[in-house]
Amino acid sequence: QVRLVESGGGLVQPGGSLRLSCAASGFTFSIDDMRWYRQAPGKEREFLAHITGYGDSTNYAGSVRGRFTIPRDNAKNTVYLQMNSLTSDDAAVYSCNVAVLGNDVWGQGTQVTVSS
Repeated sequence: QVRLVESGGGLVQPGGSLRLSCAASGFTFSIDDMRWYRQAPGKEREFLAHITGYGDSTNYAGSVRGRFTIPRDNAKNTVYLQMNSLTSDDAAVYSCNVAVLGNDVWGQGTQVTVSS
């Protein structure tokens, strides 16, 4: 069974940093591209970042480029989202995603709150 479990969310002050984790199981993690998304209340789900299976290529949404990175550790079957210089606009539920055999799989999400 393909499973994704996010963790690392919480409350952070404006200008602060957080690192989210997404632990994967049930598929060959090292060959699958991974993605991070977020969804704020009343807004559409927003693509944030993508990394190839071997980690040799990444791309980012304009809203987070230069502030967020998406490293992965294939030995730990985990992808991360390193978030820096957070603002109130970054508050949302963050989810990781993988497409396995044509099926989109999502984790349960982790809440990020940015407030002083």
